[in-house]
Amino acid sequence: MTHHVDRLFSAVSALACHGPIKERLIVAYEQNLDSIEKDDLPASVRGAFGKLWKIMHAVSPANGEGPVCASVRKMSKIEADKAAKLMVDIYADLARQAALAEQPELELKVAAKPAVPPFLVKSG
Repeated sequence: MTHHVDRLFSAVSALACHGPIKERLIVAYEQNLDSIEKDDLPASVRGAFGKLWKIMHAVSPANGEGPVCASVRKMSKIEADKAAKLMVDIYADLARQAALAEQPELELKVAAKPAVPPFLVKSG
């Protein structure tokens, strides 16, 4: 899972760079996420990643461009923003899961109750 977290981090980093959102989205997806198989991801993010894949492959390529470029080219700015947000959300979910998986389980030790000294016991 660490490999996928790293790839998504690189994609999100590409989104955070300067330039038009559509160019950043193409770079982020093509260079970091296009080769990830949905089934290689944890079940909790497969649906969102599948949705992202469909968005990024929605248009058939033409004139020598790839499906990602063609799909992003046809997007409105709002659609590109939503795709970028989805990418960030997938990264956040996967990073959270990876962090939880790396935390060691701590054993809870409960000390026995100390006995109350007789002089502190209220007598009736």
